[in-house]
Amino acid sequence: MKLSDRIILGIDPGTVVMGYGLVHIQNNKLSLIALGVIKLDKYTEHSDRLKKIFERVVGLIDEYKPDELAIEAPFFGKNVQSMLKLGRAQGVAIAAALSKNIPMVEYSPKKIKMSVTGNGNASKEQVAAMLQNLLNFKNTEEYLDATDALAAAVCHYFQNKTAASGAKKSYTGWDAFIKDNPKRKA
Repeated sequence: MKLSDRIILGIDPGTVVMGYGLVHIQNNKLSLIALGVIKLDKYTEHSDRLKKIFERVVGLIDEYKPDELAIEAPFFGKNVQSMLKLGRAQGVAIAAALSKNIPMVEYSPKKIKMSVTGNGNASKEQVAAMLQNLLNFKNTEEYLDATDALAAAVCHYFQNKTAASGAKKSYTGWDAFIKDNPKRKA
């Protein structure tokens, strides 16, 4: 697979709403292909939701032919049952990608936020605003799960771009980060 021309599918797993976003990298230029959400609240059984996640991820792969999957890792919360359900949703999405021979990478929410905004504690709205600026699209608040998924894909692109250059850049603060990354300013 060429790093200079590829499609990355990003997923923000969820059992009520699952976000997805796809980016195309061509000659180190990043462009938006699609983003959206899969609403699962109409299914009362958890197993039906998991089945739908699998089917929709396979459908996205068949439609867009991504080269890689970047997925947000579940974060530890206070509710263990919610964490287990979220982990299952993530696992089913990963299984769907692996069933189609799509390699996957998992990123923590903090890593994704840091990669996209320079702040690991950024809000969903800040992440969305940064992505709108970076990829030049309009968005509404109802698609924050979609922009979280898109952020996973963009994070993966930035991680590979840094790895390919052999550089590990660290910044002393927001001003230094923006100086090197003017297009990523919200």
